[in-house]
Amino acid sequence: MEARDTPIPVPALATEPRFAQCLREQLEEEQLLDRHYQLQKMPGGCVALPVLEEKLSQLWLPQEMPCELVWIQSPVPSRAARRQTPAQKLRDELRRLLGESWSEELERDVPHAWQRHKDLVLLSEDSFKAAVWEKLGPVLWETVASALGAQRLARRGRVLPDGMRSPRVTLLLGQDGWVEHVDNGIRYTFDVTKCMFSPGNITEKLRVASLPCSGEVLVDLYAGIGYFTLPYLVHAAAAFAHACEWNSHAVEALRRSLVLNGVQDRCCVHHGDNRQLELRDVADRVNLGLIPSSEEGWPVACRVLKKGTGGILHIHHNVETLPTMAPLQTPVLLAEQASLEGKDCNGEAWHPMEDREKETQGARIRPEWQRWAEATAARIRGLLAELHGQPWHTSILHIEAVKSYAPHVHHLVLDLECRPTLPT
Repeated sequence: MEARDTPIPVPALATEPRFAQCLREQLEEEQLLDRHYQLQKMPGGCVALPVLEEKLSQLWLPQEMPCELVWIQSPVPSRAARRQTPAQKLRDELRRLLGESWSEELERDVPHAWQRHKDLVLLSEDSFKAAVWEKLGPVLWETVASALGAQRLARRGRVLPDGMRSPRVTLLLGQDGWVEHVDNGIRYTFDVTKCMFSPGNITEKLRVASLPCSGEVLVDLYAGIGYFTLPYLVHAAAAFAHACEWNSHAVEALRRSLVLNGVQDRCCVHHGDNRQLELRDVADRVNLGLIPSSEEGWPVACRVLKKGTGGILHIHHNVETLPTMAPLQTPVLLAEQASLEGKDCNGEAWHPMEDREKETQGARIRPEWQRWAEATAARIRGLLAELHGQPWHTSILHIEAVKSYAPHVHHLVLDLECRPTLPT
């Protein structure tokens, strides 16, 4: 999409300032943000984030990300549209470095995008693969870092099939790979050469942060670097968390992040295989944040739930969906509807109202998702009854679609309430 010379109306998502950064990260992750225009303030205090018009049908945002579809009548060009972009600067520097050796093949080998973690830039695995780059030695990485305004460089490789999703990342310039990432006011620190960070989970982390967990004990069976443990502690006000993780590098990152956020006294980290976990009868809430399936952890989750009162399981799973011609109703379409009804963009149109929420969920839930949720509820009910020797009741509270993980495959989260059946 080329930068436009004449301003014309541009589609944008308007949201409250406190949600703007999270929404921006989500749009960037999905490559839906129109970088040719600036974020603009709207009447009523909202912030409008420009989106690519040709990709409007691909927008998928949950109710927890309150926004409204609007049109910016006088869009302001971004700085990137008015000056040379880092990618252009990088190519110019490499052309000068290679001189007559420069070719179209080498230009295709130069990255168009990368991840930035403050002073460290993480390059994609398919960048700088040609043999000519190796001959340049350290001068190549110094040139790349200078062009991108970085002090450290690393390059991503394929994720290792070791059961821990360990990244294969090579540090190209710099002494260590430790970085810090701020997400919804939470500080995460990790070593990019040893741990992965998934920005695609931002919507679920926002949802978790809004859950009413005051006074509750949480067990996070696949804690990683604290993707969900930290939102539960920092924003959802969980009284205590048991974080289970078997990757020693992720455990180190988690411990550091707990200290950074001042919640280390409210969390016990269990390093090892959660199937060997000795906890029993402690949890009001259990998070099972593992994909493509957390099924191996279901018996563990049943054991740690409080046997007298039960609790809630948040079960992650990848569910395959059959192709359909009918488009799925999304919050963006609801935002358009709210706009037509004269709703403002201060979030009121998105406050959960009982009838509206049921209607929205009914429109979003696909048959395959419902069948998976019902089968999972039945399986958990059987596990609990077998474990405790008495009937249990399970209720599907919510099915959340986090993102499309692959064609026709969606990352879902099932909120399942589990309670012991009281004797009559």
